[in-house]
Amino acid sequence: MTAPAEDVEDLLRALAPQVLGVLTRRYGDFATAEDAVQEALLDAATQWPEEGLPRNPRGWLIQVAVRRMTEQVRSEQARRRREGLVASQAPADRSTAAAADEDDPAARDDTLTLLFLCCHPALTPASAIALTLRSVGGLTTGEIARAFLVPETTMGQRISRAKQRIKASGVPFRMPDAAEWPARLDAVLHVLYLVFNEGHTSSAGPDLQRVELSREAIRLTRAVHALLPDDGEVAGLLALMLLNDARGPARTGPGGDLVPLAEQDRTRWDAAAIAEGIALITAALPRGPVGPYQVQAAIAAVHDEAPTAAETDWPQILALYGVLARISDNPLVTLNRAVATAMVAGPAAGLALLADAQDTLADHHRLYAVRAHLHELAGEREAAVADYRAAARRTASLPERHHLSLRAARLANSAARPEGSADSDRPPAGPGPGGGCTP
Repeated sequence: MTAPAEDVEDLLRALAPQVLGVLTRRYGDFATAEDAVQEALLDAATQWPEEGLPRNPRGWLIQVAVRRMTEQVRSEQARRRREGLVASQAPADRSTAAAADEDDPAARDDTLTLLFLCCHPALTPASAIALTLRSVGGLTTGEIARAFLVPETTMGQRISRAKQRIKASGVPFRMPDAAEWPARLDAVLHVLYLVFNEGHTSSAGPDLQRVELSREAIRLTRAVHALLPDDGEVAGLLALMLLNDARGPARTGPGGDLVPLAEQDRTRWDAAAIAEGIALITAALPRGPVGPYQVQAAIAAVHDEAPTAAETDWPQILALYGVLARISDNPLVTLNRAVATAMVAGPAAGLALLADAQDTLADHHRLYAVRAHLHELAGEREAAVADYRAAARRTASLPERHHLSLRAARLANSAARPEGSADSDRPPAGPGPGGGCTP
């Protein structure tokens, strides 16, 4: 019985870090294991849609990955030394892989351990985050490069160097002791934040959201929160994810079209997730110190607590963005702060603030989308149309491209109508993609 390619892709993304964890724990060679798992995933992606799912998909992947790993080891010049190392590290009762149709009790979910391993202090923060996004988050090199705003070739080299450094460090595959967590926690949280962001708003492809990624990010963040229940930033990140994920059902229309925050049917928001997120951030903020995830969660809570878009407390949001800029300023914070400024002090003030992000985000579609929205608020339709079209050209997300192109077309048509005709004076609907929504 064949399996839909989309279902296979979702399953492989969930199983990949588990299989990589099993091989790394068993053989102690992260770099070789990662290469072998990638080949096994490719085999599965080719075979499973045609031949159907095996009875034990994880056991199948482990068996194929072990075979690929053995082939890689044997093909190297130092074959005997490498094979001896693998043999010495494998327990006697684990010298062969479990049969593909057998459940493997040792193949537990090592995803959290793998997450902390990839965030090893021997790596630079940027390299640790990139490697973890690839190995744990299941993102492609291109998706990671877009998140970091660097070329894909640069990101590929960074990931390769990170794998080699972990291999050279000889660090055992185990969950770090509690004393080791602080040195890795910032990278772990950043990785989870980026994985959630890619799930919340996909950087490329036909779908606005990749629900499997955002759910996995939430699952892993819950696991970290269980380890560190008193850490304010861990609680803040989990609250941020829940508060943003709660809007998911209302973010697309019947045909998958993007629905901006101001136009969403708030009765479709997940009230239970909002309540949990608000409870988390309410408990975390008084404990201090306050970090960027807590501030972003507080901003998301203000949005979610507003009964309607018109009742949004924009002065409070602007004040919170001021705090966020002092704690962790970056160009994307500037974009959101510019929208909040426009909603409080007028579009001209928001446009003036965007000048700070011009150089860094010159090729990023969100700069043009936000600028277009602010020009639209100011009644500068020609400038808004030009920026909406520029934003549409720069995004690889098909729903965002369609939304931005449609907005440009509607404005252009509206500008062409005689004054006083239908819709010619219709006010803008509110913040466009990314305008008033975090992260």
